[in-house]
Amino acid sequence: MPARPTSNPVISMQELSIIVPTLNEETDLGATLEALQALRRRGVEILVVDGGSADRSVSIACSLSDFVTEAPRGRASQMNAGAARAAGQVLLFLHADTRLPPDADRLILDGLARSGRLWGRFDVAIASHHPLLRAAARLMNLRSRLTGIATGDQAIFVHREVFRACGGFPDLPLMEDIAFTKALKQDGRPLCLSCRVVTSARRWEKRGVIRTIFLMWRLRLAYYFGADPVQLAKRYGYSAEKS
Repeated sequence: MPARPTSNPVISMQELSIIVPTLNEETDLGATLEALQALRRRGVEILVVDGGSADRSVSIACSLSDFVTEAPRGRASQMNAGAARAAGQVLLFLHADTRLPPDADRLILDGLARSGRLWGRFDVAIASHHPLLRAAARLMNLRSRLTGIATGDQAIFVHREVFRACGGFPDLPLMEDIAFTKALKQDGRPLCLSCRVVTSARRWEKRGVIRTIFLMWRLRLAYYFGADPVQLAKRYGYSAEKS
């Protein structure tokens, strides 16, 4: 296993790679990638890793990214495949329905350089006027600051060496982001950027806002007390329709 780095290496704007796992994301993917083109023009690498979409996701990605490939279906395996191909010294993992702030590259690279941290995440906002979803986002951000654990919705970023040293994302059908950031905490707490990424409300709206909020909190609590992620995925009603 590679040795864990003990300091924050010098990084430049050309050394950031954004990895986007996709599965049947044609509705949101084009807009997400379009929003990344200004970063791409500044030298940020954009990689899309598809899990076998039956829609136009791959064709949409081809003209709006630097590299498109396929990997076994599952967010963890797709993100690990993207990390293996990425050229950047800092890796950012972005959901296909989540928008970064326009200056995300500078925020990440300057923030890591100034703070000496080896990984981090953004605060998140949910694209909805529903008061419970605004509250859920605030609680998600607060919980992350208190615990040092992040979720995939918060656009996790990490130095390549640290990613490799912790073994990447564990092959779990659910909670892979929680398990991954728990491992990252061995290298210190995250850089928590208060600038927000904006993620779609579709997950909550599809099943009902209140029902989904309480379900997700119950599942996280069960995982904390050692429940099997495979069983939690079944309780969540995990489907391979989306990455």
